[in-house]
Amino acid sequence: MHCATKTRCIQVVVGLIWMVSLLAFVLLAPASGAEGRQGGRPVLPTEVLADPSVSPPWRWWPRRRLRKWAWQRYCVLQRAHRRAQWVARVSRLALHGALTFAQVVDLLTQSQLQRQLGALPVLYTLLDILQVRQTINRHCPTAAEVDHGAVALVLILNRLTAPRALYRVADWLAQTVLTGTLGLPAAKFNDDRLGRTLEALQTHSRDIWLDIVHHALVRFDIDLSLLFYDLTAFIMHGAYADSQWGDFGFAHNTPMNKRKVKLGLNTAADGNIPVDYWPWSGRTADQATVQANMERLCSLLRKRGWPRQETVLIGDRATLNDELAHAYDAQHLRYLAALQPRTTAHRDLLRSIPTPQLWDYPLADGYWGKLVTVVFTHQERQVTHRGLLVLSGPMRAALRYTRAQHLWAVRQDLLALRDKIGAPHYRTVTAMQRHVTALLKRAPGGQFMRVHVAADAEGHLTLRWWADRYALWQADQQDGRYLLVTNDARLTPAQMLTRYRQKDGGEKRFTVCKSDLKVSPIYLHKDERIEGMLLIHMLALLTYSLLERQARQSGLQMTTRRIIAALETLCVVETRCWDGSRLWRLVPMDAEQLALVQALQALWQPFYSVRSSPTIPDASAHQMVLHLPSHRPPPLALEG
Repeated sequence: MHCATKTRCIQVVVGLIWMVSLLAFVLLAPASGAEGRQGGRPVLPTEVLADPSVSPPWRWWPRRRLRKWAWQRYCVLQRAHRRAQWVARVSRLALHGALTFAQVVDLLTQSQLQRQLGALPVLYTLLDILQVRQTINRHCPTAAEVDHGAVALVLILNRLTAPRALYRVADWLAQTVLTGTLGLPAAKFNDDRLGRTLEALQTHSRDIWLDIVHHALVRFDIDLSLLFYDLTAFIMHGAYADSQWGDFGFAHNTPMNKRKVKLGLNTAADGNIPVDYWPWSGRTADQATVQANMERLCSLLRKRGWPRQETVLIGDRATLNDELAHAYDAQHLRYLAALQPRTTAHRDLLRSIPTPQLWDYPLADGYWGKLVTVVFTHQERQVTHRGLLVLSGPMRAALRYTRAQHLWAVRQDLLALRDKIGAPHYRTVTAMQRHVTALLKRAPGGQFMRVHVAADAEGHLTLRWWADRYALWQADQQDGRYLLVTNDARLTPAQMLTRYRQKDGGEKRFTVCKSDLKVSPIYLHKDERIEGMLLIHMLALLTYSLLERQARQSGLQMTTRRIIAALETLCVVETRCWDGSRLWRLVPMDAEQLALVQALQALWQPFYSVRSSPTIPDASAHQMVLHLPSHRPPPLALEG
């Protein structure tokens, strides 16, 4: 037998020890037989029961196994010895000047990676304050390695910093610090995984939005006394034969031959914060969405604990008519909106006050207005609200200038038509009259021009035209005029005009969605994913607006677009050494970036700590260790 013991003497001694131990156990053990078995234990104490978890009392290794173990230990010690010798030689060369420290670092470095940082710490912090990941995981739990909250977080940050198509999000993620922060590889965020998350979000999109918005309203103390409501349309590319949202319809500044989905958005005047949203089919009329929006808005105010009587909802001309005026009173909701004069009574009211009389009621620079009474009739019921007949000087001048351009263009077209007299199809009065009618019908200012076609005794055609002064005078009486209507008796005429002119805040948020967040055009081909992506975009818009509001409250007059652009060049260099250790260092910041980081310090305070270098007292050499809120934050050493 091959044993670990090498000499015959040692083998004999071991055998004697075994024999003595066996005799001792036999002599001291109880009697064998039935009496020994009745106790439920083995006769010989040295008998081992079949238990795989217990190792044998005597372990004798074969010689080949002992040699393998010794060889492995020898190789480890030999590698450590060689590494120590190599480090010592490199150190001696560096101390004697034969090697520079840069060359030493290059010898110790295995690889270096540059990862994008930019404004991700600021945006990540805001998303963590809003508890976006926790809220989504609470409504959409999953047993997968990548939770839906992490996927939504990546999509929101991608929309804010560098919008990409779904199949390119993984490539963007691999170039950022988020892979180390989330502790997940970028390959897990492929387009199929992102699509499944969007489908999961669609089921609970309303509850997720309400929870996150409620947390934002409470956390940042958003004032809800003034809200704006407006709609926009996003163009969709694809067939969408059975889509609930993608449909043809009318929307301003969008082509009629494209499918679109409409989005109704309520924003707070306090920072233009999006408060509530709802998708609509592209065929839905704007006025058909107002009453449903009232009900959702009242429910949200009730959940927030905000009295609806203290809120004023401001909308454009598409949010008011006779039926909607009664609906506002039924919901006990105050409103301020422009009125599209569709009835004869409202059109007469718009022209009831001459322009010289309006000049006696100045409101602001270039604006005049007088209070009037507006009556709304619906289903044989009448309600009276306060109206303000406004005359806008800038709007009046712009309309007059545009009308003059249109008349000049019509005159040039008529001159060109007169030069064609005598050519084929231009030789009879009937043919010329047909061309004149078509020209005046398609020209923008054709309704203000009168044209006469005649032929003399010899058959020569003449073409004369002149401006219709009465039609021009009627148009001049309405230039720059519009009606503002409200059921809030507390508003003065100046307040009505000022607050209505603030409604462009919601329109600016639509511009952010279409330009910065790239919500349009939409390439998704499932309604579930479209609703999920709209939720992602609205959460990104909420983060965008909150960052801008907080920055301006801290005295930094910058938009979120400028903040992201100013921090875009910030990168983290990850150095991997041969011993497995890693080092993260931030590229040096310039003066503008350092000032921006200091201005946002109040927002970052709960999430980072600053420690100054004891050897360099200059403020530009301070080092900042930023720990992004996550389960496994990477030790990013950020050098400012």
